[in-house]
Order: sequence, then structure tokens, then C-alpha cells
Amino acid sequence: MSLNNTPSADRLHIAFFGKRNAGKSSVVNAVTGQELAIVSDTLGTTTDPVTKAMELLPLGPVVIIDTPGIDDEGELGRLRVRKSYQVLNKTDIAVLVVAADIGLSHEDKELTERFKDKNIPYIIAYNKSDIAAVSAQSDSEIVVSAKTGENINELKEKIAALSKKPESTKTIVSHMLKKEDIAVLVVPIDESAPKGRLILPQQQTIRDLLDHHCTAVVTQPEELPQTLSSLAKKPAVVITDSQAFARVSKDTPDDIILTSFSILFANYKGNLRLAVEGVKALDTLKSGDKILISEGCTHHRQCGDIGTVKLPRLIQKYTGLSDLEYEWTSGTGFADKLTGYKMIIHCGGCMLSEREMQYRLKCARDEGVPITNYGTAIAYMNGILKRSLSIFPEIRNLMNSE
Repeated sequence: MSLNNTPSADRLHIAFFGKRNAGKSSVVNAVTGQELAIVSDTLGTTTDPVTKAMELLPLGPVVIIDTPGIDDEGELGRLRVRKSYQVLNKTDIAVLVVAADIGLSHEDKELTERFKDKNIPYIIAYNKSDIAAVSAQSDSEIVVSAKTGENINELKEKIAALSKKPESTKTIVSHMLKKEDIAVLVVPIDESAPKGRLILPQQQTIRDLLDHHCTAVVTQPEELPQTLSSLAKKPAVVITDSQAFARVSKDTPDDIILTSFSILFANYKGNLRLAVEGVKALDTLKSGDKILISEGCTHHRQCGDIGTVKLPRLIQKYTGLSDLEYEWTSGTGFADKLTGYKMIIHCGGCMLSEREMQYRLKCARDEGVPITNYGTAIAYMNGILKRSLSIFPEIRNLMNSE
């Protein structure tokens, strides 16, 4: 996969923080070599996080994020500060930009404590060295000037040094297969499917299979029986879109492993064991209970949307409860407080970085709210969860022991 095609969720997320007029946006532009952020002497010019996926040498594919000032004021200002803090949940490396002529403020120091609490590696960049004589006091500090370009390359080198970590060997599904195995991917093309392309988890799974010399066969649910009968070799696994689970399960012979993209991604980026434990909350729901349904992407919701239509309909059929309450979040938005929810059902998280997905799981664990994901919940309510976990024997065995 080329650098330009690397999904944003798999890129290094570098976020720039600081007070208003510390020169944060100017430093972002100097580091990227682009007019990525609007620069102005007016306080609070950056009102929302500005995100850009790009290639940045010597780092490679990254996501650069410029955030609103952490000292913004007023009601709108507090909302902007809140958005800045939300960016922390998906930040891999933080750059705190401080005006060299002013120095570290209370807000700056508080932010570095948040970096430490979230285990985010960070650099403090003292900007405006062209108007103030300062010096770095540690390896985590650097003096720069966005105006003259002083030490901007050195700042990039420091960021690159923080990014160096062992390359992940995690795969979506290929580590559970053998070379030349066949995987049949079931992809519904309905009113909710994007026109002319596959969605990201389908694309990534195909690429994972091809990278590890497995064969990917793609078909639609109604054509699955014919597809299976036409194969000279039995497939090692059938992977389906979760909303077609029930039909695909009936058409897939019992001696073929069956799972879903959502379940694979719960294991790849999240915590499948936690999702399996959390799904049992469906059996304890009572009238009036509140459920949070959360997605990591933002898309135009259509009449057959899985999160707002199909899941609530299936839950009502499974529980027999018609008066459950639902709330929804999408994109980078996630409820600040989870108290009051009886359970959370999350998407597979293909559009979220692993750091952000793990943050959401931790929030649920810390507040004692059961959390599961789309595929796990749909398989459970269709009575096929144990079968869909057969590719994960350690987790399926856990269910058998209970």
C-alpha cells in the first residue's frame, strides 16, 4: 500500500497544542511546508481541530492535527478547549508550542501532565526564538522559530525519534491462516453500500490476505451458495458483513469457519474478549434502559442504516422491549460521561486509531459499563456467536467454560 493510500487510522497522529498566539499554527505550517493552518495575530483563529493526512519526511505517512488554543475563553472557548482535549485520545505524539517570550504557563503545565497521564510522548517547542533568547533545558525541549525556520528540521527529527517503535506484526486475519488458504468475503451491495467502492475494513482485509499469499474471493450474500460450490478447494474461512450474518450462517456449511469483519476488527484494534463479555448485557436489559451506539466514522445515514435502524430493530426483537432509549455518537465524538448507559455497542473502529479505540474501551471499563461491538452483538442475537468465534479458539473456549 502506498504512503498516499495508507488509511488515516493507521497513520502516526501528531498533534500540536498550545495557548492562543503561541505561534502553534505557524509551527504546523513550518513543519509541514504547507499552508495547512490559518495564521493570524487575532486570538483564537483556530476554532476547530484542523486535520491533514500527508507524507512528512522523515516520518512517512502521518496525520497532522492543529488544535484550538487551550486558554480560549467564554462559552464557545470552553467548547473549543474541550475539542482540543478530545484530540489527545488519538494523539501518538504531542508537540506543545510555547511562546518563548512568555514561557510555560499554568495551562501548558497542566497539559504536559495530561500527556504523562495518557502516556503520550511529547516535545515542548519554544517558538519565536527570533524575538526572545531562551534555551532548551532537556531533551524533550527545543527552541524554534516558525518565522525564520530555525531548528524546524531539528524539531522534525525529534518527532521522528519519538515515533520509532517496533513495527507491529498484527494482522487482521492472515496470521490465523496458512499460505494459499482461501477466504470468501461476503459483501452486501445494498442501499447503504457506498457507490463504486468497498468500505475500508473490506479493503484492508483483502490487502491483508493478499500480502500473506492467501486467496480472497468476494461475493454477495445471495450468491454465496453458488460461490462455495464452484470452488475446487474448501475455503478456510467465510468473512461476512455483520448485517448479513444470519443468512450467511445458514448458507455456510458447518465445517467452514465463519466470522465477520466487525469481529475481526474488534480483535485487531480493540479487545474481543471484552466485547464477548459485554454482549451478555443484552440479556439484562429492562424497560427504559439507555444504550449508546457509537461509530468511529461519519457518514450520511440512510433508511437502512445499521446503527440507527437495523441494530435497534434487532435488539427490540431479541429483548421484546419496545421502550429502550438509544443515543448515538459518530466520528471523533464520544460521550464524556458513560454513567447512565446500560451498555455500549461500538462499530469495528476501522476509522479510529488503535489508541483512540483503546481509550474508548478504557472509559467503559473505568465506569463499569459493558461494551461490545456490532458484529459480536448481531452474532449473539442470532444465536451464532460461538460459531463466529471458532477462528479464536481461546475466546470461544472461554464461553464454553461459563
